[in-house]
Amino acid sequence: MKRSTKKAPGRALLFLVLGAAALPVWWVLWFFALGALQSPEELAILYGPVLRDAPGLAGWTVLPSWPTLRPLAELLLDTPEFFAMFWNSCRLALPQLLGQLLVGAPAAWAFSRLRFFGRQALFGLYLLLMVLPFQVTMVPGYLVLGSLGLLDTRWAVVLPGVFSTFPVFIMAKSFDAVPRAMLEAARIDGAGPLQTFLRIGLPLGAPGVAAAAVLGFLDGWNLIEQPMTYLKSPSLWPLSIAMPGFSAASGLGGLALAASLVALVPAVLVFLCGQRYLELGIQSSGLKG
Repeated sequence: MKRSTKKAPGRALLFLVLGAAALPVWWVLWFFALGALQSPEELAILYGPVLRDAPGLAGWTVLPSWPTLRPLAELLLDTPEFFAMFWNSCRLALPQLLGQLLVGAPAAWAFSRLRFFGRQALFGLYLLLMVLPFQVTMVPGYLVLGSLGLLDTRWAVVLPGVFSTFPVFIMAKSFDAVPRAMLEAARIDGAGPLQTFLRIGLPLGAPGVAAAAVLGFLDGWNLIEQPMTYLKSPSLWPLSIAMPGFSAASGLGGLALAASLVALVPAVLVFLCGQRYLELGIQSSGLKG
């Protein structure tokens, strides 16, 4: 009891510090939710002095004075272009994620458990490519995709994402935690490399694979620079780059905030569903088999 009593003030202080650090994030989410329930008249009164140079001072309320579902209803029932952009985001993020798992998992297993000539040098090259920003590879990627005739197609964004190095790094560190004794037992029982990977590697390395899947989806859903560079047709634009134009066209109203809130829902759901696996994957990355 004494020990828990002594730790109580420290936990309370830690809670306050973490709460203060998380407050800006929660404020943005609350701003979206609040704006999606406010009428255009109330938004004009509160934010008109900032966004429209209207006379007076801008304000903010914790709850809407006249709550309404009109912005959400208008978005979901009368705005088909929003669903087109939403579908474009799905068509970019989901194939990219599937390709990352199909290509990255075997590559990660090879780096983790197979021994071959040049393994360390090749893995070092993977790490180098992982830390390079998109601006460095943008021009070579543009030239390669142009020579293949893939510019202004979804494959111009999907294919480079499929061969991303970051999921390989995450899954390789998770596969390192698979006990070698179990692999030796499987080899003695006559299991080949493919059977060992499918029946032992994937089940035991599932936290790392799930963590890579969560991070891969979040990355693919929020892509901005790649679609802006490789996609010229507005009909192919995902939400991440079409949202500013949509918000500008809708003017100062709850429609733009409602669209931002709905666009955030898939990423939040994936993160909440995969948070446990993400934590397990990060933990297993620090273990060695």
